[in-house]
Amino acid sequence: MSHSKIQGRTRAQESSKAIERLYISMRHLFTRGFYKPMGISGDALRESLLVLRPEIYGSIAEEKVELNGLIYVIERLPAGIEECRYINLTADEGYSNSHFKPIIPPKRRRTCFRIDKDQMNIEVTRGRSEIYDILTHLTFLFVESYKIANKVLVTDEGETIREWKKIEDTVLHNRTLTRDGRDIMLAHMASILGRTFEETQNIHEELGEKNNPDRFFQVIYWLGHIAINEKVHSLKRAINFSPILRERIGHHIYGEVWATNIKDVLNDQKLINRPIHIISANMHSVMNSIYAPIVLPKQIKNNDTISLFELLSDDKNEDLRKEVMNYAAENGLTFIKDTSGTNINVQIIDTEKIDMSKTQYSFDHNLENDEKPVLIVMDYAFGEQAYETMDELLKPYICGKNKKYHLNVESVSIMGKAGILEGGKGDIMIPSSHIFEGTADNYPFKNQLKKRMFEGCGVHVSTGTMVTVLGTSLQNKDILGFFHDSTWKVIGLEMEGAHYQKAIQAASKIRGNISSKVKVRYAYYASDNPLETGSTLASGGLGTTGVLPTYVITEKILEQIL
Repeated sequence: MSHSKIQGRTRAQESSKAIERLYISMRHLFTRGFYKPMGISGDALRESLLVLRPEIYGSIAEEKVELNGLIYVIERLPAGIEECRYINLTADEGYSNSHFKPIIPPKRRRTCFRIDKDQMNIEVTRGRSEIYDILTHLTFLFVESYKIANKVLVTDEGETIREWKKIEDTVLHNRTLTRDGRDIMLAHMASILGRTFEETQNIHEELGEKNNPDRFFQVIYWLGHIAINEKVHSLKRAINFSPILRERIGHHIYGEVWATNIKDVLNDQKLINRPIHIISANMHSVMNSIYAPIVLPKQIKNNDTISLFELLSDDKNEDLRKEVMNYAAENGLTFIKDTSGTNINVQIIDTEKIDMSKTQYSFDHNLENDEKPVLIVMDYAFGEQAYETMDELLKPYICGKNKKYHLNVESVSIMGKAGILEGGKGDIMIPSSHIFEGTADNYPFKNQLKKRMFEGCGVHVSTGTMVTVLGTSLQNKDILGFFHDSTWKVIGLEMEGAHYQKAIQAASKIRGNISSKVKVRYAYYASDNPLETGSTLASGGLGTTGVLPTYVITEKILEQIL
């Protein structure tokens, strides 16, 4: 009897195991309450990240410093974090009532506070996924900082190379650089980072700010300086999780407050019994699709409303966007700015107050006013937060003398950004099911959106399974290649789909909170292709490429509702 030879592990299997170790380690450290990221307690995170070598972190496992990954991370962490030895992750614990100035990273909605020159506090109100996101970004940052320290240290006593001393002098004395002086600094920096002068110059420009054009030098200097102090003087960095955060995480504290605020508004406006359609999207596409053609008909070129939406997407046209928002506010739209800590704003649109004859949509003529739909448009959730918010939103509303209202939710539509595995930026993905990475959990569903509906819209459309990943910053080509090439036949990856569907199925099929006949719609537009070098999230945003797929999906959703 012959036995097949046992093969060694593939890179995809190694990567899968590394992701599993990362999450087990992070949950352990969270439960423990603190750790030193470059000490023994942080070993597992660093080693797993170096084994995994995620595409978004580029050359993390190489000697040279990874610049695109650095930009990606810096834009998602609070300004000045590179200067801090102590990073505290907290819940919403009242710092907003203090004299501390809130710091909001440009590419991630989280509130942070610089407590003193050595300490940064980051408020975590969006669940475990946010903790995982922060810790992986910080681990990357610390690994890169050690590369800088190893490059500039000459002796164990802290003596550094000449180029580093020049950079130190420039940063600490806040010297204003001439054009020639800046080029000299960039040449020194290129040598230290192991990058070309051109690469260094490009990143310097990208990180530069109007009032701080040489921010790049400051970021690199402080990353290296803190790492040098850690190596030479044992001044270890530390990450702490506050007791309140550890107590609250996983208990839907913020999601419950958020959902109750929405239901209070529905009740106050006497909309609580109306047919409700929930749409998870951005805060502009649904509003613009309905109201903008009414307000700005002369801005539409060649009878193509996409031209109007592209105009509204331009940063220069704030006045046009305000016109649309003001008109919407007077014609059925109520904006609910988040105060719960979820960072998810909401729009409630009462379609009974809209003159549909002026739009491209129309009601069934037999509909009475109290049968006309109400749209709840919720901004994007983040990872596991999708389950918390949707689960709470679909629960009955209890008010007054314990009076209970089961919401008449007729449909839930999810539009989001995702990484695509068979196409390019701006393409559309229509999933038939979600699988949850790292588990055997899978969520097949009947998607009301079909590929054929998008024919002639000018976008490429793929349909198939999508994988809900534990973190977009933890994927590499090997594991994504496995998902795509195996019988899973995955077409894309995102972070919320399985969590949304878990909440919808529980509410409709098990708990009876909403109708078992609720309709679901899922559609994603591609923000990147992680299988293509140069097309990962670290390569930059979609720009105007995202306008067409965003509005095409929005229109198809609204056509089915209205």
